[in-house]
Amino acid sequence: MIDVRSDTVTQPTEAMRAAMHAAQLGDDVFGEDPTVNELQQRAATMFGMESALFCPTGTMTNQIAIKVHTQPADEIVCDRLAHIYLYEGGGTAFHSGCSVRLLEGDRGRFSATDLSANINARHDAHHPWTRLVAIENTVNKGGGACWQLPEIEKIQAVCRANGLGLHLDGARLFNAIVATQVKPAVFGQLFDSISICLSKGLGAPVGSLLLGSREFIQKAHRVRKVMGGGMRQAGVIAAAGLYVLEHHIERLSQDHARAKHLGTTLARLPYVKHVLPVETNIVIFELTEACDGEAYLKALQAAGVRAVRMGPRLIRFVTHLNISDADTEHLVDIISRYKT
Repeated sequence: MIDVRSDTVTQPTEAMRAAMHAAQLGDDVFGEDPTVNELQQRAATMFGMESALFCPTGTMTNQIAIKVHTQPADEIVCDRLAHIYLYEGGGTAFHSGCSVRLLEGDRGRFSATDLSANINARHDAHHPWTRLVAIENTVNKGGGACWQLPEIEKIQAVCRANGLGLHLDGARLFNAIVATQVKPAVFGQLFDSISICLSKGLGAPVGSLLLGSREFIQKAHRVRKVMGGGMRQAGVIAAAGLYVLEHHIERLSQDHARAKHLGTTLARLPYVKHVLPVETNIVIFELTEACDGEAYLKALQAAGVRAVRMGPRLIRFVTHLNISDADTEHLVDIISRYKT
């Protein structure tokens, strides 16, 4: 089975399993797990930030960040395609009591001008207090789109001028780093907090990290506990995170090349109406009106391929650690032979 539903479906490599097996352990709730501590320090150093917090999921790191940055009745500004709005179970309302202002960007990327026009006046009690700006890089529902550094710098300037926090949902940030060649420390200088995921493109079995100032992470540590995210001998999974940070970043370029090959193939097929530009490891394409999305997925399943829909006729393929060149060519053959 060729599983291109997500880059979350990967299996640990043998070398990763060996690193997990050999991990030194302690009780992380007491701050005594040496492997967790090493992972947190390595990630913070990589991004030039003061501190980091290891959590089970990226949803948790995002929601902790929002909780620390905001107060109830505040407002968060993000794009309408943002993961924190679409796919985190309404957590901004549930955990933080915040409303969300949605911007209409380009594949999930809005501009500093858009942001400036959507900041509420703080003296007007009729409106929520605009407190936090969140961007997602890469943008999942935007087809793995990467933000351009100059626009992020402009957005940061707007945030500074208006006293707003700036959070980065970096679930696939390493894909953006490899694709744009922007160093991690550059992102660390631009954002007040960063969430990075270890279990997507990098291929660890579980885990995300929240990065920020020492004071910010101290507050985040308490929120993690309140959310039930305190883990004990978590070094078993932290070891996988250390392994992928050392060994699996540069290889993301292979996933990108395979995704672009799929995108080029799909663009030539008669049943495909449109393919979003392929920048990283996500391929999103729209089927023509004559092609039913559910029937298409069932046909792929019967041929040994698992994929997902992002809309009635929007299909997503995601390349990852467990998709080889041979798998890619086999998938190309399958989609090329499909008839409506």
